[in-house]
Amino acid sequence: MSKRKSLIRVLVVIAIIAAAAIIVFVTVVIPKLEEGLKVLDTIEFGSLNLASVNDGSYEGSYSAGIVKATVRVKVENHAITDIDILKHDNGKGKAAETITAAVIKSQSVQIDVITGATYSSKVILKAIENAVTSSRQ
Repeated sequence: MSKRKSLIRVLVVIAIIAAAAIIVFVTVVIPKLEEGLKVLDTIEFGSLNLASVNDGSYEGSYSAGIVKATVRVKVENHAITDIDILKHDNGKGKAAETITAAVIKSQSVQIDVITGATYSSKVILKAIENAVTSSRQ
């Protein structure tokens, strides 16, 4: 009977720890994650003034909570010729990585986002904008 009581005590302690972890996750972690993503609902993108960008490769990053991206943008003759995604923490937004082709084609970050990967699309676009903007500093 003593082993059974010990087992019940251990299970009760585990249940209490699990409940506490769930409460912390729901009340602290989830709101923090949502706060970072809400910024993306109102984010705006500027125009890329490529006329003032010298040839070269430029890195830029952007983070919105759990969605983050770092890119390398290659510029030749005042045009974006290539974009490499160096890092992309995306949850379910892997599909957004195809947006780089549209940026190269339009030479702009003011384009439609990838449906189903909206937040990742916006983070990648902002990282591209930051890379081009940093090239002028």
